[in-house]
Amino acid sequence: MDRPLQRHACEVAFGDTDASGWMHFPNVFRYVEAAEHVFLRSHGLELYDFDQGGWPRAHVECDYKKPLRAGDRLEVRLALEKLGGSSLHWIFEIWKADELAASGKMVTVRVDAHGKPRPIEDSLREILTQ
Repeated sequence: MDRPLQRHACEVAFGDTDASGWMHFPNVFRYVEAAEHVFLRSHGLELYDFDQGGWPRAHVECDYKKPLRAGDRLEVRLALEKLGGSSLHWIFEIWKADELAASGKMVTVRVDAHGKPRPIEDSLREILTQ
């Protein structure tokens, strides 16, 4: 990934692993979501507001390359692949030291308080395309 919008350092929590000691596969999205939240909050954006709406997931996918274990130190790299009328198409990579452990995509949709798609404001487009 050439230019991630967000780099997020974290450590695999014991509670995110299964009986094998490896991270249970859906938990990788928790770490990606944490990176997304750090990015949005750092730009003053609310993840969800009962009056304004939020950013639910419409699609997620992940390719797993290396096992992740409790205590592994990771870096999540998050970038914007495509900016739609009301959607953000994220790509992500999860690195363990100098090895790519997982990569994937996530689509989020800007919705109003009733769950209906709403256009992404010009001010937000400016932040996302810098």
